[in-house]
Amino acid sequence: MSASTSAARQSQPQPSIEPILRLTAADMGRVNDMILAMAGSNVKLIPEIAEHLIASGGKRLRPMLTIASALAYGYQGESHVKLAASVEFMHTATLLHDDVVDESDLRRGRKTARTIWGNQASVLVGDFLLGQAFKMMVEVGSPPALRILSNASAVIAEGEVWQLSAAKRMSTTEDDYLAVIDAKTAALFAAATEVGPVLADAGEAACTAMRTYGRSLGIAFQLVDDILDYGGSSADLGKNTGDDFREGKITLPVIIAYQQGNEAERAFWRRAMEEGQNDDAALSEATALLQGRGALEETVARARHYGHLAFEAAATLPPSASRDALTSVVEFCIDRVN
Repeated sequence: MSASTSAARQSQPQPSIEPILRLTAADMGRVNDMILAMAGSNVKLIPEIAEHLIASGGKRLRPMLTIASALAYGYQGESHVKLAASVEFMHTATLLHDDVVDESDLRRGRKTARTIWGNQASVLVGDFLLGQAFKMMVEVGSPPALRILSNASAVIAEGEVWQLSAAKRMSTTEDDYLAVIDAKTAALFAAATEVGPVLADAGEAACTAMRTYGRSLGIAFQLVDDILDYGGSSADLGKNTGDDFREGKITLPVIIAYQQGNEAERAFWRRAMEEGQNDDAALSEATALLQGRGALEETVARARHYGHLAFEAAATLPPSASRDALTSVVEFCIDRVN
């Protein structure tokens, strides 16, 4: 980046999620109260683990998207609060399960629940949170919303298994990987936004627009995370940088670099990802290869493509603070790699 480009960028307002924070503040206060209440149990270990993860931070973006999408179509009831809490519980449960599968020690700079209480307790509390999520969904009494969120839960689990089967396999293709993140990450974003117009009875076109918005945002969000793993910060990622590499996760930048690399470079990737030769020196070499083959830039381009799809979907909304908030989330997501 040139000095003039950098100066111009610094003079412009940086993308922020502040618009959606302002828009959803009152409702998210009620969501947070509901999360704490539904995480309660006479079994002491359940609230301990749930509150540990809840207190570890995170933007709570997915439930905010549920609130914003409902408000965007003029919804004035109370059910969006319960569905937003359900979405957050679904996400929290997947984090607990992910940390066990990935053998992660840190999340957002804090010890993961599995390192404190063990894998068994983490998995079981994740299951408890999923149960509470479905309890709230049923209480809302909207069969279409229940169908959307329950289907997302099944798709997410399928994506987790698919990712596990693809781990440490350099034969994974770009299409394979996009299918994994479509299921593992984008499905919950899509469901979180689609239930808003469902509650508002806004019609099929609105549901399609919000489903497209959420899915596209979710894919872009994951691709940006893939890039940041090789050069971002732990604060941006919510985990240690380089974790994907050390865990042998075949992400899009790696797939692109492997496909474009020479035989020596491909041999390096096989040693690192398939055979576990992934120390700090190997991470430095991997980052250099990704940069040398333009893999990070190509992944940025893919993320921007999906971001554009999300923009187009949001543009179908009538002008409102909700539309501005949803658009700002896309801008913020993509700007993390700038």
